[in-house]
Amino acid sequence: MATTRQAHTVWEGNLLEGKGVVTLDSSGVGEFAVSWPSRAEKANGKTSPEELIAAAHSSCFSMALSHGLTTAGTPPTRLNTQAEVTLQPGTGITGIHLTVEGEVPGIDEAGFVKAAEDAKANCPVSQALTGTTITLTASLA
Repeated sequence: MATTRQAHTVWEGNLLEGKGVVTLDSSGVGEFAVSWPSRAEKANGKTSPEELIAAAHSSCFSMALSHGLTTAGTPPTRLNTQAEVTLQPGTGITGIHLTVEGEVPGIDEAGFVKAAEDAKANCPVSQALTGTTITLTASLA
């Protein structure tokens, strides 16, 4: 069954001096301030589209990796995934780097790296971001 999730943003003002609020409508878990300086300079307590992409990608990848490992008979005890989304102002998003460290009984490093590469290629967020270079560092704890 297909699902649809919703968020919305209210933006006021021009790009450089304006500000906005992103609301996560489907979950209702929060509203987050956004601005150009928080996107292109320091976060200063505000989020950015890139940070939201990083959150989506790290959680999707973790779910896909957990599923792949479990299906292979080596369910993870813990996965710690970080996604770094790089924005070059004037160019756009230039890359995403995923770093995952796993606690997975019964698997060796090579098997874990292979499972992580598969998750990177096949998680729905990775697939949605195919126009962006996605790199990966995977290791066992």
